[in-house]
Amino acid sequence: MAESAAPTVSNRMPLNALAGPILIVLVLGMMTLPLPTILLDLLFTFNIAMSMIVLLAALFAMKPLDFSAFPSVLLVTTLLRLSLNVASTRVVLLEGHQGSGSAGHVIEAFGNFLVGGNYTVGIVVFVILVIINFVVITKGAGRIAEVSARFTLDAMPGKQMAIDADLNAGIIGEDEARKRRATVSQEADFYGSMDGASKFVRGDAVAGIIITIINVVGGLAVGVMQHDLDFATAAQTYTLLTIGDGLVAQIPSLIISTAAGVMVSRVATDEDLSQQLVSQLFMRPQVLYITASVLALLGVIPGMPHVAFLGMASALAGIGYMVDRRAREVVAPPPPPPPPADSAEVGWQDVAPVDILGLEVGYRLIPLVDKAQDGDLLRRIRGIRKKVAQEMGFLVPAVHIRDSLELKPNGYRITLKGVEAGAGEVIVGQYLAINPGRAVGTLQGTPTKDPAFGLPAVWIDASLRDQAISMGYTAVDAGTVVATHLSSIVQAHAAELLGREEVQNLLDHIAKESPKLVEDLVPKVVPLGVLHKVLQSLLDEGVHIRDMRTILETLAEHAGRSQDPDELTSTVRVALSRAIIHALASGNAELNVMALDAQLEQVLMQASTAKTPDGVGLEPNLAENLLKQAARLVQEQESVGRAPVLMVPAPLRSLLSRFLRRAAPQLRVISHAEIPDNRAIKVVAVLGGRA
Repeated sequence: MAESAAPTVSNRMPLNALAGPILIVLVLGMMTLPLPTILLDLLFTFNIAMSMIVLLAALFAMKPLDFSAFPSVLLVTTLLRLSLNVASTRVVLLEGHQGSGSAGHVIEAFGNFLVGGNYTVGIVVFVILVIINFVVITKGAGRIAEVSARFTLDAMPGKQMAIDADLNAGIIGEDEARKRRATVSQEADFYGSMDGASKFVRGDAVAGIIITIINVVGGLAVGVMQHDLDFATAAQTYTLLTIGDGLVAQIPSLIISTAAGVMVSRVATDEDLSQQLVSQLFMRPQVLYITASVLALLGVIPGMPHVAFLGMASALAGIGYMVDRRAREVVAPPPPPPPPADSAEVGWQDVAPVDILGLEVGYRLIPLVDKAQDGDLLRRIRGIRKKVAQEMGFLVPAVHIRDSLELKPNGYRITLKGVEAGAGEVIVGQYLAINPGRAVGTLQGTPTKDPAFGLPAVWIDASLRDQAISMGYTAVDAGTVVATHLSSIVQAHAAELLGREEVQNLLDHIAKESPKLVEDLVPKVVPLGVLHKVLQSLLDEGVHIRDMRTILETLAEHAGRSQDPDELTSTVRVALSRAIIHALASGNAELNVMALDAQLEQVLMQASTAKTPDGVGLEPNLAENLLKQAARLVQEQESVGRAPVLMVPAPLRSLLSRFLRRAAPQLRVISHAEIPDNRAIKVVAVLGGRA
């Protein structure tokens, strides 16, 4: 019977995958099990070799991410040294009475050969090594790691946006973008880990001091009390063994600390540390010549060590000569073509254009404008531009979005022609519960105000959204808050956003349907500048310019008699009266208006004939009272749900509209001529008197 061989799956693990578990088991074994001296010598030698390997790996790394496992290596090597300290302490205390070689030849060599068998010298050398490691290297490396981690995390949002910008512009592909994002994330993880791993090295230095003191005291106690040694012999024996043990541990610790300092202080280049040192220190002959000259002057002074100074001066001068000769032998590349004569001059390309409409966000709001993170604020902004185009009749310039480290993490700023027009703070992931005036009860959250309209509001968790709506609040997310604020600013400053370029684009669009009208009007009858001012005046007074055909036909009819933008605006408003009144009172409902007191109207008519270049020449007290009463009446009309409308004679409409705009921007001023014959009106208040 034939047997079919079933396929076998190999479960063998690669040897490099076992290195970590073996090392951890070794560390734990050294802490718990007694070790023979021969094995202890091998482990001390391995510790020294490991520290040298780590240092050389750090020196030859081009950038920090080339040695991304360094934080974990710090932890493992620190545990290895401490476990060796535990194992050697056990051997020293148990076998130290037998002599200097009882704890192994490595400890004996460091205790006798390096310090000459003098435990006082050994203590001094050990203390110096600890001070160098603890005060200088570990402290500096820890500070660099802390600052690097903070700066890397702060720069991370800007780097992500730069990657997205390059991707959207087609400069890089999706694979390259994904690779760059991974690199940015790895850098943040590395420096964050190094900020914590540096504490291992610093703690190791402190532990070395404490362990040495404990071993000295413990050795004296064991030698004197258990092995009946005299105090001097016990001090000589156990102190030398302890110092040797400490030096064996501190030298690798110093090497590892140096490697940590090298890693966190590296600047990512295409050269390792050795290449950077050689190229930046010894590749300038002038520096070497000057240094050699100073050393030579010091060498000829009587009493100075002439051989040392003059020998070093000669060596540096020789190195400088060799570097200089090598630089001259290198074939120089052909010189570049001479730049134009005016290349160094300042040109118009150095003038940075001002964003007409801009949005700056803090780094915590980047997810709102990042497509990769499902941010929908860009879609909302496009919706705002579309809505304004449909309602106002022209296309708003694009909104330039950028991140700003000057703002708070949750802050944003809306700019208009480079100047702040509005600002606020939002919390991503929470809802803003706005009290429109009819909400009942209170909500748990952070009290604030709606940035768009100044209404009282509360930032609440998403779980409280339904509860807030049931209590009469209007709950909106962070993106909606920013979009609403931007929309209100765009509508309030529509006239400023309508430039001559937008007017020309609007005419080009109208010319596709009515080419003859545009051709005969602009610029033959009405200059582009006059048309621009008329359209801006309409937008300033809250009148849309969707009906461009009526506007152009009215200007074509009346522009021959006057080129005054104010008079032309009044004429166009009469032609657009139905649209203006419809926006104030839709349907056939009667129009509720405020009127001027008869005496006030007479005074204003007299003042309008003697108006100054700055406006109507009103007496100051009268002007102040008029502004205060207008603001109060507007508030009363809004409180009962009415649109504040003031009806005045035609000669006063333009003047009063500009005069009252600052005190009551919501107030709409219309003239008697703008009211259609079939529209019923009702006077609900009198400005300057009583209804």
